[in-house]
Amino acid sequence: MRLRLKHLAALFCCLATIPARGQPHTNFQHYVAVIRENIFKDYRGMFKPAEGVLKFPFITPGSDQYSNELWDWDSWLCNIALRQILLENGTDKDRALALEHERGCVLNFLDTTKENGWTPIVVSPGKQREDFVAGKNPFEHNMHKPCLAQHAAFLVKLNGGDAEWLREKFYPLQAFVNCYYNHYRHRETGLYFWQNDEGVGVDNDPSVFYRPPGSSGSILLNCLMYKELQAMVYLAQRLNQAEVGQTFQKHADELLAALRENCWDAKDGFYYSVDLNLMPYQRPVTGGQLHVGGPRDWDCLIQRLGSWSGFLALWSGVATPEEAKQIVERNFRDTNTFNAPFGVRTLSKMEKMYDLHASGNPSNWRGPIWLNANYLTFRGLVKYGYTEDARRLVEKTVQLIGKDFEKHGALHENYLPDSGEPVLNKGFQDWNYLVLNMIAWYEGRPFVEEF
Repeated sequence: MRLRLKHLAALFCCLATIPARGQPHTNFQHYVAVIRENIFKDYRGMFKPAEGVLKFPFITPGSDQYSNELWDWDSWLCNIALRQILLENGTDKDRALALEHERGCVLNFLDTTKENGWTPIVVSPGKQREDFVAGKNPFEHNMHKPCLAQHAAFLVKLNGGDAEWLREKFYPLQAFVNCYYNHYRHRETGLYFWQNDEGVGVDNDPSVFYRPPGSSGSILLNCLMYKELQAMVYLAQRLNQAEVGQTFQKHADELLAALRENCWDAKDGFYYSVDLNLMPYQRPVTGGQLHVGGPRDWDCLIQRLGSWSGFLALWSGVATPEEAKQIVERNFRDTNTFNAPFGVRTLSKMEKMYDLHASGNPSNWRGPIWLNANYLTFRGLVKYGYTEDARRLVEKTVQLIGKDFEKHGALHENYLPDSGEPVLNKGFQDWNYLVLNMIAWYEGRPFVEEF
């Protein structure tokens, strides 16, 4: 009994509540009931047994397209939704079964991490992504997004701070984060970059898509990395390795300063990715060099491309309160750019690249609604106290997901911003289930949140 009470108390370290205010739209409670009924009955379809390269049971995004693959940020965000499901509708047995699969996601990836820290984006029982770069320089390719430590920290915090299951794998986790620092970091600005446009999550984001190697200081990547470094500090503390944590705290502080210096645009009141693809010049400048009288004194150029990823400056805590005010008032609330009837457009409607056609390779992030974008933006609004904006976004998301379940009996990967109609990939579960976390917050009940 003491053990159960201890774990219950620890669980609520990852929970929060707010008082419910205002009146929801007419169909809100109806759609909430539809959502809960459907999610509760089929979430176990995300659980997969250990097989082949995957030595531990794990979580998949769902649908036939991703039936037996372990993906990086998908498994992390799936897990946050899964814990909300189990909080509302799970038994002790359900939670114990889930914990094996949850930890398995982290351990499977760390099991594939090489000594140099390079970790694949996706692993399947018979083939891991590293196979595709065999014989090549792995650092010419992207690797697992910086959410692996966050995933581990989420599970550790959820279970009362117990990190012993991770102790033997803490070295490869450090190697993974250090790999980013050593091989995917632009020394002049202190920002991290994508090596190319493969596996970046937001597949065809114009700030990355078809750009030269190592040229995109992505705001998404850097906000994820800032949180990843904070997660490493926490994990080091839980493993009684505070001295190790000090290094990661230093890196986090440096990155925060770099983000605010290079990615904040006062002109638009928004955080952007930056262009690192500038011609080098010798320092100090010598007499025989071109432009010797006035060489450039900037190390990157802002890419004023309106991507939803700029809202991650709220989610990650990078934005100052003054910056957050401009992000919300000038960007989030603007119906000409991001604010759509069913959530957050993944690309501003005013961008020339805005396009809503169905595409599977790459997936289309040039405008359609994706639930992880809605959720992470919602979390940022809550963090900075923009409660009414967050509530309206929850209402839109509930209507979107509720309609899809009711009309099609399943969810899809992304949606049209104005009509809410699904675009493609019926049966997609994944981060769509985060709508439950949003509902719980809206109703003033305990809700599970990421680390």
